Amino acid sequence: MRKRDLVLKISQDTEVKQVIVKEVVQRTLDEIFQALKAGKRIELRNFGVFQVKKRKKRIGRNPKTGEVVPVPERRTVVFKPGLEMKKHIK
Repeated sequence: MRKRDLVLKISQDTEVKQVIVKEVVQRTLDEIFQALKAGKRIELRNFGVFQVKKRKKRIGRNPKTGEVVPVPERRTVVFKPGLEMKKHIK
């Protein structure tokens, strides 16, 4: 499902104009993005939790040449589904 599909579905179900729904969806995503960028944890009840985790620096290998390559420390976003989502996905 794309963002556009989500906007259309919400617009049809609520009879709110697509332009308004699109703005609300975009602002919601922007706020989530900004919070993650600041290192905050996002908890959406019955949906799941988004949070930023640090990955330690490590030594990797180039699979083609076998050459040792240092991989720097980095931050990544992880998602842990909530209980309701887990029940519905089974």
